[in-house]
Amino acid sequence: MMKACPKPSFFTHHHSIMPSLSFLPIHSTPLKSHTFSPPPLKLRTLNCTTNNLSSPTEVEVKLRLQNSHSHKTLTTLLSQFHTHTHHQENIFFDGLNSELTSNLSVLRLRFYNQNSNCIISLKSKPIISSGISRVFEDEEPIDCSIGRSCVDDPGKLLLIDTLRIVKRVKEEFGVEGLVCLGGFKNVRRVYDWKGLKLEVDETMYDFGTCYEVECESFEPEKAKVLMEELLRSNGIEYCYSEVSKFATFVSRKLPS
Repeated sequence: MMKACPKPSFFTHHHSIMPSLSFLPIHSTPLKSHTFSPPPLKLRTLNCTTNNLSSPTEVEVKLRLQNSHSHKTLTTLLSQFHTHTHHQENIFFDGLNSELTSNLSVLRLRFYNQNSNCIISLKSKPIISSGISRVFEDEEPIDCSIGRSCVDDPGKLLLIDTLRIVKRVKEEFGVEGLVCLGGFKNVRRVYDWKGLKLEVDETMYDFGTCYEVECESFEPEKAKVLMEELLRSNGIEYCYSEVSKFATFVSRKLPS
């Protein structure tokens, strides 16, 4: 059964009302002149917008599950198709003068399974309509220990010139200093179902928990039909997601 979702605004631009989490304080650190020399990183492009500026690089179906019961019902139903589970910690950054969020962009560090892996990403100009999200995304790996040190001292991140994304943040957005906005945790269960990779998320903010099922696809309309049939035929309540996880984090209010 599908219910209507509200459409909250995407960004709030003022850092003075940006939320912080109990597990992570906000740090505001300008670019420093001290030397920071991280070990060399093996870089790889996961989704690079610099090679394809004409169209979004990430297209996903996003359906919001109504409650924990819907989440439990779906994960139980899909249990035989389960492939792995990721425990994610998402930490966000903006320029000292909101250079990123004022341009509908955000810089994120995502840590996997505590510190087994870390990805830095730059997302820009998201559009969510009828449960389908399109966003420009550029991401690459970063050493976990370096990532953690940058959470404690955001200014260090701008000194890592080996990262393509850091160069973009400085050159394209004019960022000279960073502020850490805080973040949230997410448990992502991944299922290989009917040729689709379904990601069932349990996202834990310090003001509540939200549940979603997502699927990245080159044919999102077809994927959405299959996903909706799965949910409806099993009596799982859902609606189209109309706001990103980051927007929910900034608003400090769960979608109703």
